[in-house]
This record gives sequence, structure tokens and C-alpha cells, in this order.
Amino acid sequence: MTELADREWRLIRDGIRDGPTQMALEEVAATTALEDGLRTVRVYSWEPSTLSLGYRQEADSVDWDYCEREGIDVTRRQTGGGGIYHDRHADISYTIVAPADEVPGDLMDCYALFCEPILEGLQRMGVDADFAGSEQPSIHQPSCYLRDINPAHDVVAPAGGDDAGKVSGNAQYRQRDVVIQHGSISYDLEPGHHVGVFDADLEPATFTDRVTSIREQAGIDREEAVETLAEALGEWCDADEGDWDAAELEAAGDLAERKYGADAWIREREVLEASEQ
Repeated sequence: MTELADREWRLIRDGIRDGPTQMALEEVAATTALEDGLRTVRVYSWEPSTLSLGYRQEADSVDWDYCEREGIDVTRRQTGGGGIYHDRHADISYTIVAPADEVPGDLMDCYALFCEPILEGLQRMGVDADFAGSEQPSIHQPSCYLRDINPAHDVVAPAGGDDAGKVSGNAQYRQRDVVIQHGSISYDLEPGHHVGVFDADLEPATFTDRVTSIREQAGIDREEAVETLAEALGEWCDADEGDWDAAELEAAGDLAERKYGADAWIREREVLEASEQ
């Protein structure tokens, strides 16, 4: 249990939502943490399956025709890095939101703190996971899972093995004095979509050579994996079971429409005010 457990936390076992709404809810959770003193940990899934672009990622790195043909949504994150294909079934995502003055100011120390429950959850699932022991060079820079592997925030399995594959990517950003960390954990592999969403000549084997999954490492079913991760997050900060209130959901819906679902944000990082739409 973290020393942050003496604060007020809620655990949200979130339902499936579209990509723009999932990203909007993180901003809403930041406001709630800052204004109401209620911190959030949550697990969630994406439907439809979604490609989330890194904040500075060029839109022309995306195969837009492929995404449209396969029914894959596209949104843009606040965090940097490469794009991540979040499959409805193969991806498990999480968020941790807390005031910045309560967590380490050093980025690497903050990653280490916030990844404690992620590593614990993976271990409980039977996945021998840890931060990468060494850097690995980039294969395809626009793709998060094919970029260079960074020991600071990339989690691999089996831990310490020469054949270790990336199983989780994690990223942070700070907004209004609040730290938001989110991450993608591979429950299963969908290599065709992971490489297909990018406008590049990539073979699915390029992905499977670099990436592993909970299912490959431990063989448990997805529902059990999600529940195990939620329990690890909740125990880490002694969170109460919680949910979004009506005002938060309304605010997230508005933000999803005018920002995370808006073409100007997704393609150009421009935020449109409601009056401009």
C-alpha cells in the first residue's frame, strides 16, 4: 500500500466507452482531484477499438482508410509517444489521477510509484513482469509498442529474460497541478490491426517479435485479468468503490465532442470551443 493511501481515493471499474470519452474522463478526473480532493484509479476498455495518437504524432502516419474500413476510431492523447491500437478485447487500460504536490516531482520516481500496482497486478496474474532492464532500439517510431523500449516506463515479460517482450506502455502528463498517468496493457495480441493502422509497410511479425501479452504469459481469461488489475489498483491506495457522477459524465461528454472527438484536435492538435463547432 502506498503512503498516498491516507488520502481520499475512488476505484472506478469503468464500462466500455468510445475513445474521445475515455480521454475526456481523464481531464474530468483531474478537475475532481483538484477541486474536490477525490483522487481516481480506474480500469477501462475501448469500444469501438481505437487508435490513440501521441500528442505530437503526425496525422499522416495513420492509415486513415484502413481505420475507416476496419471500424477503428482515432483520437489523440495528451501524453506523448507513439500511437497505440486499443483493441476492444486485447487491450486493458488504466488511469491514475492525483494532485501533483502529493507525488514525487521527479518524473522517473513518479513512474516508479504509479507503476507499483501495475506490476503487482501482473504478478498476481502469473505474469513475471518488470521494467525493461535495458533500452531496445525503435522499429517504427509512430507506434508506441514498436518505438524504443525505455527502462523508465516500459514493462516487459518475462522479467530479465533475453526474450522479454513489451507487455505494457505507460505515460504521464501534468495538467492544472494534477498528475495523470495512463497505460495500455496487452491482454492478447492483434498484430494485424496494430501494424495496419499505420501508413507503413509493416509485417504483423514485426509486432509479435517485440510484444507479448498476459494471455501468452499466464493464460488467464480477460475478465479475471481486469478484476485482478482493479483489485491491485484499489489496494495500492486503499480506494473506495466509486463511479462518475452525473456532472462528471456531462462534462466529459461536452469535452469529448469539442476536443477529443473533433477532427481539428485529432489531426492538428487544435482545441475548438463549443461556439466554433
